Amino acid sequence: MAGKPAKPDIELSKRLYRTMQIIRQTEEELARCHQAGLVHGACHTYVGQEAIATGVCAHLSPKDVVFSTHRGHGHALAKGMPPAELMAELFGRSTGCSQGRGGSMHLFSPEIGMMGTSGIVAPCILQACGGGYSSKILGNGTVAVAFFGDGAVNNGAFHEGLNMASIWKLPVLFVCENNQFATEVPFSYSSGNPSVGSRGAAYGMPGHELDGNDVLEIWRVAGEAVSRARSGGGPTLLECKTYRTRAHAEGMGDFTYRTKDDVEDWKKKSPILRLRMTAGLDRDFDAIEAEVAAIVREARVFAETSPEPAPETATRHVYTEPPRVVQVPASASSNRTMSFSQATLEALSEEMAVNPKIWVMGEGIGKRGGNFTTTKGLYDLYGPERLCDTPICERGFVGLACGAGMTGTRPVIDFMFADFVLDGIGEIVNQIAKMQYMSSGRLKMPVLLRGCIGIGHSAATHHSGSYYALFGQVPGLRVVVPSSPADAKGLLKHALRCDDPVVFLEHREILQVKGPVPEGDFEIPFGVGRVAREGRHVTVVALARMVHLVASVCDELEREGISVEIIDPRTVSPLDTGIILKSVAKTGRLLIVDEPPGQYGFSAEIAAAVADAGFDDLDAPIRRLTGAFCPTPYSPSLEAVVVPSDSQIASAIREMMKE
Repeated sequence: MAGKPAKPDIELSKRLYRTMQIIRQTEEELARCHQAGLVHGACHTYVGQEAIATGVCAHLSPKDVVFSTHRGHGHALAKGMPPAELMAELFGRSTGCSQGRGGSMHLFSPEIGMMGTSGIVAPCILQACGGGYSSKILGNGTVAVAFFGDGAVNNGAFHEGLNMASIWKLPVLFVCENNQFATEVPFSYSSGNPSVGSRGAAYGMPGHELDGNDVLEIWRVAGEAVSRARSGGGPTLLECKTYRTRAHAEGMGDFTYRTKDDVEDWKKKSPILRLRMTAGLDRDFDAIEAEVAAIVREARVFAETSPEPAPETATRHVYTEPPRVVQVPASASSNRTMSFSQATLEALSEEMAVNPKIWVMGEGIGKRGGNFTTTKGLYDLYGPERLCDTPICERGFVGLACGAGMTGTRPVIDFMFADFVLDGIGEIVNQIAKMQYMSSGRLKMPVLLRGCIGIGHSAATHHSGSYYALFGQVPGLRVVVPSSPADAKGLLKHALRCDDPVVFLEHREILQVKGPVPEGDFEIPFGVGRVAREGRHVTVVALARMVHLVASVCDELEREGISVEIIDPRTVSPLDTGIILKSVAKTGRLLIVDEPPGQYGFSAEIAAAVADAGFDDLDAPIRRLTGAFCPTPYSPSLEAVVVPSDSQIASAIREMMKE
């Protein structure tokens, strides 16, 4: 006859019970607050799932990092966030964990290792990989945890993240909270493989299917997984099968896709009730409930009485504050000549030598040295962790870079062609660009995203895009487009030292252009354009290859009595409008030459800025000469007519002088 199951450790049971009670009571109070109108936006509660965050986070130190999803209240509380900070955030108060910038879906507390929750499904998986990669680079023994719902396992980020974590043996714990519905779509319908835990084997890692309402079992298995990660054994996948007993979000209808009877049945399986029945510590547990109730009451009072954020803070922390101040170099003159690509390689090599937190990731950037020799020779110096070849998974390693930037390293993502990084555009726009702002400046984002742009070599439409206007529209990004070897070195140096995310775009057709490049510590700050050629009669603004194309016709025009001044902004964001306005005030005429189409682009922004602030200085209408509004064709004869040519530039300038 089998004996009675052994009772769990008393102190452990009390600790776990207290955490679950903090989550449950805080969530139930927030639901009441939502009904009272105190929560302004969405409110996704964790009621019914308390055992998972509790059992996993019990093994984490403040230095271990958690990346979460929109249903993240429980993760934040289990990681150590005070209920008062959580409630104040949902009330939109300045004392909230994100100072009123995030609400229910965007909870940040990097001080305790809570690296943020996301309203987008699945980025947390990739960011946790980045946290794990930082742990390897820094050698600090930390573990990263990603919490996500069953809906995320049907997302490409799940495959890319687990695959990267496996091949690099990252110290990551992937925790799928399978509550059986992705919003209102049942997992039984949306997934061809009903078992998430079994998928671990497909990625070469342990996978476990657990009862998500058994906090003791989760605590046991999570403990083994965390220990395995810390010891270098690599990642683990946990599927915790559970059920949310409240609606997807407070105020939403709940019984078009499930029944009241189902919900009531699952309430009886509550992880809190289950531990009470198992532990037999009713008196102790009653005291814990009373203690937590007092904490939650005080938290609501704190949240209600806290001030709202000051309106003038609304635009703070878009970029690093205070910004890094760099003196503008007096001159880039030098007796030493090298190519554009050699100049960027020198900048990267010099910075990697002095900053061990810099590492590079991309396809073929290891032993091969990059498709455009961007990392030639660096693999032999720094090895496979700092020069890491990747699978073809742009979304994956861009998302990983976000998590790495958040956790103390400085990733350089070499995506070869700008077109390729569009697979990771959501990670750039929704995560990397917004992270400093959403965390109220407590998280820095020193991520460098670099790749080639531009039309030429019959590369056709998937290898010829530029996209700097697109990235220039995104608050939080720095967008750099150099035209000369000296600028390439100086701007890349600055990019590798600043704490803002930088999109560094290099025109393929000028990679072998040579010019003078200063030796040593040569750095150019962002937002400072240059006069590429002095002139008197017309100002031409151009970037990258177009600077060279405009310069090629200036001597001919000079012989005709037309003096052209070329302004190279060098950076699209921030944009040095001052240097453009100063030139227009001198010449009275403005032509913008840009390779991409004119519609809604960089040339339109320049024209609008000058029309707004320099209209009285104009002696003729602003003109633009841009690429055709069409994809890039393959045939050389077609390719030649979709971008401005030297003859078109010369003709446009001559016509302007007649106006």
